[in-house]
Amino acid sequence: MNKAVFLDRDGVINHDPGDYTYHVSEFKLNDGVLENLKTLYDNGYLLILITNQGGISKNLYTHNDVKEIHNYFTDELKKVGIELTEIYYCPHHSNNENCLCRKPNSLMIEKALARFDIDPSKSFMIGDKMRDVECAEKAGVQGIKVGLNENIKSYVDLILNNKDQRPKTK
Repeated sequence: MNKAVFLDRDGVINHDPGDYTYHVSEFKLNDGVLENLKTLYDNGYLLILITNQGGISKNLYTHNDVKEIHNYFTDELKKVGIELTEIYYCPHHSNNENCLCRKPNSLMIEKALARFDIDPSKSFMIGDKMRDVECAEKAGVQGIKVGLNENIKSYVDLILNNKDQRPKTK
């Protein structure tokens, strides 16, 4: 079975200014993201983006806006030799409809676990909100909560240095 690191987008991968990021011009990678993802990738982890994009439901932006950002991000990863395994995003918002995919629900992770034959006990979810951790834990994956826009290096080190046991996060 494979091992994976699931990643929240806004606040973990890119700078979250406190509202929706939906134009490529606003999408700024956080410090150390490319280097840290490369380290995980080189150590055999599948990298999977798991993100709520409720602004679609609120008619603030479109699926195409989200895809444009994700294409840009994927291209940036390819420049440093990283192949992103998949991107899952939930276009719903709890103010407008109920769904099973919006974090803290775990459907996006569950789909990835099944599709890519991932062992949840060897996998992690890095997110900046408790709903990311809750989503992960519902799927049997270790959730790691980081600070908003924080460099994730120390958490990547925890994952890599504790291969035989789940890391204790700060």
